[in-house]
Amino acid sequence: MTNRKILHIDMDAFFASIEQRERPELVGTPVIIAGDPNKRGVVSTCSYEARTYGIYSSMPSKTAHVLCPNATFIKPRIDFYKTISNTIFDIYKEYTELVEPLSLDEAFIDVTYNKYDIKSAVEIAKEIKRKIREKTNLTASAGVSFNKCLAKIASDYRKPDGLTEITTENYQQMIDVLPIEKFFGIGKVSLNQFHQRGIFTGKDLRELSEANLVEIMHKRGSIIYQNIRGIDDREVDPDRQRKTLGKEITFAMDITTGADIRSHFEEVAVRLEKELINRKIKIKTVIIKIKYFDFSIITKRYTCDNYIQSKNEIMYCIDILLKKCKLEKDIRLIGIYTSNLLEGEEENKQLSLWDL
Repeated sequence: MTNRKILHIDMDAFFASIEQRERPELVGTPVIIAGDPNKRGVVSTCSYEARTYGIYSSMPSKTAHVLCPNATFIKPRIDFYKTISNTIFDIYKEYTELVEPLSLDEAFIDVTYNKYDIKSAVEIAKEIKRKIREKTNLTASAGVSFNKCLAKIASDYRKPDGLTEITTENYQQMIDVLPIEKFFGIGKVSLNQFHQRGIFTGKDLRELSEANLVEIMHKRGSIIYQNIRGIDDREVDPDRQRKTLGKEITFAMDITTGADIRSHFEEVAVRLEKELINRKIKIKTVIIKIKYFDFSIITKRYTCDNYIQSKNEIMYCIDILLKKCKLEKDIRLIGIYTSNLLEGEEENKQLSLWDL
């Protein structure tokens, strides 16, 4: 499938860049999208200027403030960011309906056959970048290749405001020099295991057998084995569904294990129910997350026989899961996540079957 033309577009520090655009005095300064650093919370994202201080997503806001005390902290405005994201996705759809959203600021686009019959995917990427800048005054980085994996690698090659093409002629050379942490799916644990074996680059990875990779990374090992050889047959899926949905609450002060933890979970469940109803989503699997004061985390999951949506149904699952938890330390954060989602028209079809 090397005749495909796939783009991966990734907006540059999207949330932070929007805030810098709205407040020109912040341009060129460290901006951190997070809650008040004097309270609990984590970093959502940050500007490139803040990243030079070692700030990264999910870092506690207090830690970020210690590392970069002169940064401007701004509470996320997700609804505002969504309106700008919609404008950007409208640009993508000027060329094709084969647009697979990965998040508000990231998408795959299959331009093999496009509405303007433009032969060059690089030219389309240039046009998209230009239109994004003209309509939003923001920059994007683009990757162009013959599959999704390589297009994503390419978009990360020259950030910000970059454009890189990986071709059938140069793909192996470009993969071989990549640090292994650039490959999707290689996290801290597997990264340490690879480093201990003297494996640091794509070329090093390619010298391992598939069995070796599976031993370290389990199922993901077979995917990595294909990816480092430039193989990825996944289609761009415009109907890609959200795999999980969740809500969290970070406490202003750690709560003790003797506190009524159930009432706090019920508060989160109310918010989650509202989100599910608004998005017309039903769920089958409920996952609870508990983060202790020392940042250690426990998770438990329960899968229902039928799809659910209401707060009471969610709390039924929570009660089952809480009985399995030994709460031994003060708690910093709790969350409820869901998976096995049923959305939109698919939900209506399922309900009609139940009603028979």
